[in-house]
Amino acid sequence: MESNLQVVDLTKQFPGFKLDHVSFSIPKGAIVGLIGENGAGKSTTIYGILDLVKKDEGVVTFRGEQLSSDNKLAKEDIGVVFDGINFYETLTPSKIGKISSAAYQQWDHQVYDSYLQKFDLPPTKEIKTFSRGMKMKLSIAVALSHNPKLLILDEATSGLDPVMREDILEVFLDFVQDEEHSILMSSHITADLEKVADYIIFIHKGKVLFSKTKDELRYQYGIIRCGASGFESIDKGDILAWRKSDYQWDVLVEDKERARRKYKSLVVDDATIDEILLLYVKGERVK
Repeated sequence: MESNLQVVDLTKQFPGFKLDHVSFSIPKGAIVGLIGENGAGKSTTIYGILDLVKKDEGVVTFRGEQLSSDNKLAKEDIGVVFDGINFYETLTPSKIGKISSAAYQQWDHQVYDSYLQKFDLPPTKEIKTFSRGMKMKLSIAVALSHNPKLLILDEATSGLDPVMREDILEVFLDFVQDEEHSILMSSHITADLEKVADYIIFIHKGKVLFSKTKDELRYQYGIIRCGASGFESIDKGDILAWRKSDYQWDVLVEDKERARRKYKSLVVDDATIDEILLLYVKGERVK
């Protein structure tokens, strides 16, 4: 499968934190969700990809070409939306369009105007009058309007109400329909990723714990819910992680159908991405 982006051994050391040899790829036509708790390394990964922080180790390639701060042509094909507005708040969307047309060779005024209309953004109002959600929509409109091949989104649906989030997710799905475009989407709203992502990358304490298809996580992983005696009956080799509440053990397993056949007296539920993340982060591992 051809990739738009490949990350190999991306490493960055900070005082008290290390992004540790992070590797993954973003296939063409795919939406890849980047998940993890706050401070896990999601934003550092994105900054490292874009060369906004100096890497200690690692190589990032976009369509076979190595990305660096000097590679302006490759970055023309990458749209980026951070968790926050990156424009002076005295500007208006119309002025941002004029500035962007000078900054990007591939800028498309018609596409930009259509997104302003779709997102209900007044062209002549200053950004400082916008809500947080409106500012995010404006950033997304700008990112989509210079015809990028890859979108990199850091909490891009943050601050949007559920209806607008649904509209934005439809835009993202449309973006990858030609199977040439891709999206790397960091988000703490895992329900959004369950709707649109093809792959999920889970970063924990600076390391990639897994990179799997969303369907594998949603349709194969499961959670055994049981009491003390049930927990003792589970083979330790079947346990990915476990957590005890007052009277119940929640046990994460990789193959729920196999668990249902093997442990017929125990309840084996489907697992959401949120539950998988929580058990990996807060749960215990078998030593």
